[in-house]
Amino acid sequence: MSSQQNTTAAVNVENIGGIDSTTVEFTPGVTVLAGRNATNRTSFLQALMAALGSERASLKGDADQGTVTLDLDDETYTRDLTRTNGSVAFTGDPYLEDPQVADLFAFLLESNPARRAVVRDEDLRELILRPVDVDEIEARISQLQAEKRDIDNQLSELSAASRERDSLEEEYARVTNQLEAAEANLESARKSLQEAQGSDSESTESEQLDALRATQSQLEDVSYDLETEQESVHSLEKEQAELEAKLDELSTVDEDELDELAGQIEQIRGRKRELDEIVSQLQTVIQFNEQLTEGGMTDLFGEESTPQTEADGGAITDQLLADQSNDVTCWTCGSQVEIEQIESTVSRLQDLRQEKVERRNELNRELEELKAQRKEYTSTRDERADLERALETTEVELADRTDRIAELEARHDELLEEIENLESAVEADEDDEDLLAVQKELTQAELERDRLERKRDVLADDIADLESQLDERDQFEARREEINAELEDLRTRIERLEREAIAAFNEHMETVLDLLDYGNLARIWLEYRHPETSDEATFDLHVTRQTDDGTTYEDSVAHLSESEREVTGLVLALAGYLVHEVHEEMPFILLDSLEAIDSERIAQLVEYLEQYASYIVVALLPEDATALDDDYQRIAEI
Repeated sequence: MSSQQNTTAAVNVENIGGIDSTTVEFTPGVTVLAGRNATNRTSFLQALMAALGSERASLKGDADQGTVTLDLDDETYTRDLTRTNGSVAFTGDPYLEDPQVADLFAFLLESNPARRAVVRDEDLRELILRPVDVDEIEARISQLQAEKRDIDNQLSELSAASRERDSLEEEYARVTNQLEAAEANLESARKSLQEAQGSDSESTESEQLDALRATQSQLEDVSYDLETEQESVHSLEKEQAELEAKLDELSTVDEDELDELAGQIEQIRGRKRELDEIVSQLQTVIQFNEQLTEGGMTDLFGEESTPQTEADGGAITDQLLADQSNDVTCWTCGSQVEIEQIESTVSRLQDLRQEKVERRNELNRELEELKAQRKEYTSTRDERADLERALETTEVELADRTDRIAELEARHDELLEEIENLESAVEADEDDEDLLAVQKELTQAELERDRLERKRDVLADDIADLESQLDERDQFEARREEINAELEDLRTRIERLEREAIAAFNEHMETVLDLLDYGNLARIWLEYRHPETSDEATFDLHVTRQTDDGTTYEDSVAHLSESEREVTGLVLALAGYLVHEVHEEMPFILLDSLEAIDSERIAQLVEYLEQYASYIVVALLPEDATALDDDYQRIAEI
């Protein structure tokens, strides 16, 4: 329940509906607008709706501008209506920025869409889900799916990294063992050299021997670099083949097709905007004509027909004939027409509006299909571009490394030749062949030790890099779980809203039926159905009747009486009010056109609604108003 307001609400209206000018104040709780038909009660409610954010209000017929202000909780909310080129524009600073939910489930006038949906047996699912931004949900799903794919790719790479780390750790252990053995061999070679030279003598290596050792060290470095480059080339060739295979699998996207899709999407959006405007205008005309025929007493200009008195020069007979007249003033031509004729026109306009709404829904489906197709094409185009860039980078790097290999191979051959020459020179100059052999052994041991040290250091760096990457795995896995949970929530949100809406409707219908004590109406409830052949669920409205002897049977909704349908419509709107938590942002519930319900039941219904809203404003006939609590505020004149 919304928090109770403690201040008086003041509404000032000029040129709205049938109102010239008026100011009405009311306190929190229930306010009863008591009066006969055509006494501007509906016009006042529509003006209040406009101040709250709705556009379901009309200008006075003979005015080009109108305004309404609402003073509430030390804030002033304004709405200006201006007639331009046959349509009415709304400006100002209303209570709500987006009035859609309130229009559906808080402003419960006769023209309220929820009430009319039941009376006309329209699609209830569409109405209940209308406040749900499905496009936003689908966009969020697409965003999360893309993020999840990226995380899955990274986790897949990390799994490979984990396997690579395990392999590198085994290699590191093996190289470490080899290095220990190489250091032992080196120490042994040093001792052997000392023994060959004599325990008290210093090592006296020749210049040729020093050069040989240095050249052998260079050859070891070049061999290591050559091996590394060859491994890199092998990996790049594998990556190149994978990229080329992926490119072959991707279809080619023609930019002209994308441009054509964009044109079709914009064209459909334009047609949809036109239909939105037509539907809005039709609704305004329908609403206006319904007001026109209310009580058969109000013409276009909001002038209220009141019986002439003898002081006005009207005869009693003329007054009686006027009361019995079924004519009203046509708002287009100014002539007198029968109410039935206007009602027939309204019925045709309603059919036309429904036809336009259905066509708009078709365009929405076409638009979604085209947008999905464009998204697929764009995704394919972008993926191809990414692959082509990656392939180009790979080819450039492959060419650079191939050139580097050629250089290293040439250098490798040069060093081999240089070593052969140096070995020949050393053998020719060395007097002691045994000392030369020991010296060679020492040199080889030093080279092997250095090679293994470099290899061990490289392995350690690679393992550290992989460990750093793997440290992020837990974060990625946690985020993926979050994404999966959110995706599941998003995918089921609409169904959950559907089921919650149905549950709320059924619960409150049962409560109200018990409260109002409709004798032969045992139950009215919605059933949720999700056909296997369709992605869209349906809401089936069921009725169970009860005979005098207690027998129950299911009946058609079409057989409901007017009052039963009115109650059903009101409760549907109330269910939406609760399901969509309108009371969290809208402290008002407005009620009108309750004549189909007897006064005692109206009183019970108003009392039931008190628990939800801070302000309840209800328009009633005087005889119905008497049944309500005397403590309720009453306004007799507007």
